[in-house]
Amino acid sequence: MIPTLTELLQLDMADLLARLVPILLALGVSFALGLLIYGVYQRAFRGVVFNHAFAVSLALMTTLTTMITLAISSNIALSLGMVGALSIVRYRTAIKDPMDLLFLFWAVTTGITIGANMHYIAFIGAVIVILTLVFISRYSTNTQKYILVIHYSGEEIDEALRRILHQRRYQIKSKTVRQSGAELAVEIVVRNDNLAFVETLKGLPAISAVTLVQYSGDYGG
Repeated sequence: MIPTLTELLQLDMADLLARLVPILLALGVSFALGLLIYGVYQRAFRGVVFNHAFAVSLALMTTLTTMITLAISSNIALSLGMVGALSIVRYRTAIKDPMDLLFLFWAVTTGITIGANMHYIAFIGAVIVILTLVFISRYSTNTQKYILVIHYSGEEIDEALRRILHQRRYQIKSKTVRQSGAELAVEIVVRNDNLAFVETLKGLPAISAVTLVQYSGDYGG
């Protein structure tokens, strides 16, 4: 049970250390794992713009969650009051990337398990998450998705496009036809950064422009 300030002042030095050491240990472990989560997030980030403030909040959220868990685990009345207080807080920051949500949930669960004096679960969970991210990153480095946008004129070029793209996994996302020409958007899978097909497409006489954009899963069309 977490002692109050009045109870701490009434303790001698030995009892004071016996009460404070587990609390300081839990906070120290949560801080260290929070820095680990920060480092892993920084290495695993694959978005467009790295949000340093969000990464720092992951490290601090681990420690803050541990503090809350330590406080409510010693007092049932306090735990009910804390749940009621936190339930009225409205968070307006939208998390668009599912990976950011994963790291946020990782930080919160790590703080809870450490605050509940289950440090081994926090360490085992960290190892599992890191190994999973390493395995996925090694697989994804060899395979990338792109959005290929082709501007061309004439319908007779369609067969040549299919013949070139047929060597790879692709899916037509949209096709816009205008009087001046047509625009074709294709989701295509590229292995080992082999982009030689772009030069092949550019060499076709009916194609006026070829644009290749890395695809992260949020294509708006």
